[in-house]
Amino acid sequence: MRFLGNKESMTDEIRDILKKKHLLNKKLTFFDAFCGTGAVSDSLKDQFNIIINDSLTWCTIYSQARIDGESIKFENLNFNPFKYFNQPKISEEGFFYQTYSPGGSDRMYFSTENAGKIDFIRHTIQSWYDTKLVSKNEYMFLLASLIESMSKVANVAGVYGAFLKKWDPRALKPMEFIPVPFKKIKNRDLQVFNDKIENIIGTVDTDILYLDPPYTQNQYGTQYHIFETLIKDDHPSVSKVTGSRPTGPMRSDWSKEYKAQILFDKILSETKAKYVMLSYNNDGIMSKTFIESALKRYGKAETFELKKINYKKYRNFKTKTTNEHFEYLFFIELKRKIDVTYESPLNFTGSKYQMLGELSKYFPQNITTVVDIFGGGFNFGANYEADTVIYNDINFIVKDLIEMIAEKNTYDLIRYIHKIIKRFDLSAGNKESYVAARAYYNNLPNGDKDPQMLYTIVMYGFQQQLRFNSKLEFNNPVGMRWFNDKILEKLISFSRHIKTKNLVFESKSFEELYIPQGEDTLVYLDPPYLLTTGSYNDGKRGFKGWNRKEEKQLFSFMENLNENGNRIMFSYVVKHKGKVNQNLLNWLDTHKSFNLFELSGIKGRKRNEILITNYDI
Repeated sequence: MRFLGNKESMTDEIRDILKKKHLLNKKLTFFDAFCGTGAVSDSLKDQFNIIINDSLTWCTIYSQARIDGESIKFENLNFNPFKYFNQPKISEEGFFYQTYSPGGSDRMYFSTENAGKIDFIRHTIQSWYDTKLVSKNEYMFLLASLIESMSKVANVAGVYGAFLKKWDPRALKPMEFIPVPFKKIKNRDLQVFNDKIENIIGTVDTDILYLDPPYTQNQYGTQYHIFETLIKDDHPSVSKVTGSRPTGPMRSDWSKEYKAQILFDKILSETKAKYVMLSYNNDGIMSKTFIESALKRYGKAETFELKKINYKKYRNFKTKTTNEHFEYLFFIELKRKIDVTYESPLNFTGSKYQMLGELSKYFPQNITTVVDIFGGGFNFGANYEADTVIYNDINFIVKDLIEMIAEKNTYDLIRYIHKIIKRFDLSAGNKESYVAARAYYNNLPNGDKDPQMLYTIVMYGFQQQLRFNSKLEFNNPVGMRWFNDKILEKLISFSRHIKTKNLVFESKSFEELYIPQGEDTLVYLDPPYLLTTGSYNDGKRGFKGWNRKEEKQLFSFMENLNENGNRIMFSYVVKHKGKVNQNLLNWLDTHKSFNLFELSGIKGRKRNEILITNYDI
C-alpha cells in the first residue's frame, strides 16, 4: 500500500549498515519506534527480537500482521477466509457505507459496492474473533489484510485527508480481499506498544533504537484517519467535509517545528538503547546539522555514520520530478549516560566546557551539594551530579540568563527567540538591524528588560559575548554569528538537562554567599584570572572587577572553607605570557592542605591551566 515515508525500498540500506556494524545475528533487540507499515521490522525479523511501536493503532496492527504473517494458519476456521470474502454480492450498509460512500453521504472515498463489502468484512472479522474462531494474531492479520485491500480501491490521491471529486477508474473496480504482504521468513520474539514514543522511551529495553519520525507538518492521523476508524470500529462523530474522526488524540508533536527537535533530544537522553539509527529527509523539520550535533552529544563521535540516498533512486509519489531531495540514514553508538556532557548555550569567556573531561578526574566522591560560585555559563555545575546545585554569579544579568533558561519552557523560549529575530530582521553581520534591537533593549526600563530578548541579541553580537558598559548597557558590537542549529541543539539539551536538577540561583559576592558546611559540599571556584584581562574582570562594566585585593580575599575565603570541612576545587592560571602569579605560589607554600595539579588546558589557548584542591585524588 502507499504510505507517506514508506521505507520499503530502503530496507537493504538499513540492513547493510547493521551488517557493517556487526550487529546482525547477535540475538539483539531492535526497536522500531515509528513502525508505520512495518517495512523495516518485517525485513529484519529473522535477525532480531523485534519491538514495534506507533501512536496510530492501525499501524501497530498492520505491522504486527506482517511480522507474524508466516505463522498465520486459520486452523480453527476450517476454511479459507480470503476465498470466503471474495464471494460475489456480500455487503452490509454499515458505517463505511453510510459515511464514506455515496450510499449515505456526499463523500466519495469508496464506491457504494466496495464500502458495503468493507462493512461486511469488518463485522464478520469481529464476529469470528469474539466467538474464538480466529486467534488474536489471525484477527490482526485479517484486519491488516482489509486495510491492504481497501487501499487498492480508495478514491484518493495517495492519502486519506480528502477524496477525489471524480472517480478514479481503479476505485470503481470491485474490491478483492487480499492478504497483507510479508516476508516469508519466521520471526523471533515480538513485543508491541501503541503509544507516543516520548511517553515510553525510558521503559523500553532494547539494543538498537530505530527512529523514522514524521519529517514534515503532515499529520499522519489526519492523512490516514479512515484506517484508524476501521480498526477501532467505534463509529465516531466525523467532520462534515472529509469525514475525519477527531484528530486531536492522534496529533504528533514530531510534525511541529522546534517540538520535533525537543523530542529528539528527549529520546536520545532517555533511551536504554546502545545504538541509534535514524531515517530522515533533507527537507524535514530537523536539519542535518541539528541531528548530527544531537547524535554526537549523546553518542561516540567516532562511530557516527551518515548515508545519503538520492530520491532519484528512492522516491515516493510526492517526489517524482526532482533530484534535489535526499533520504538520510544516521547511525551512532551511544555513550554511557554518565559520559554525556551538556554545553551552555552562552558563549561565556573562560568557559570550562572543553575541560570537563579532565576536571572530572578530580571530582570528589559522596558530594550532595555543589556550589558553583563563579557560575558564568554554568558548564561546571550543570554537569555535576549532586542532590542540589547552587549557581552564583555576581553579574546578576548573567544569573538571570541562566535562570531564565532553567525555568522557561524550552518550546516557548525558542518561539520567542524567533519572534525577536523576525521582528528586528536579525541576521549575521546585519549591523543596522542589530544596533536597532540592541538600542531597543537598552532603552527599556530595567524592570522590563527580558532576559529572553537579551539572549537573542547576544546571539548576533561579536563572538556572541556578553559585554556591558558602566551603565550596564549591553554594548557588544555586531558579529558574524547567528542563532544557528548548533546553538539550538545546545539550548535544547542544556535546558532539558538543567530542568532535571534541584537548582538554587544567587547573585552575590563570594564572601556574602551562604555555603553549607561539611565534606559533602563541594565548592567550585573559577574566578577571573589575574594574569588575563577581559571585559568581565576589568571593573569598568558596572560590575566588580578582579585584582590583587580580590584574589587575597579569595585565598582567605578558601582557608575558611577548608576549616569548615568543605571540599574545594579551584581553577586558575599561574603562568601566562611570561608572567607568573608568585602570590599564588607563595600562598600554596604556606598552606600545605592544598594541592596543585597542572592541567593540559584547552587546545588553542596559550595559558597554563591549573587546579587546586584541598583533598587527595
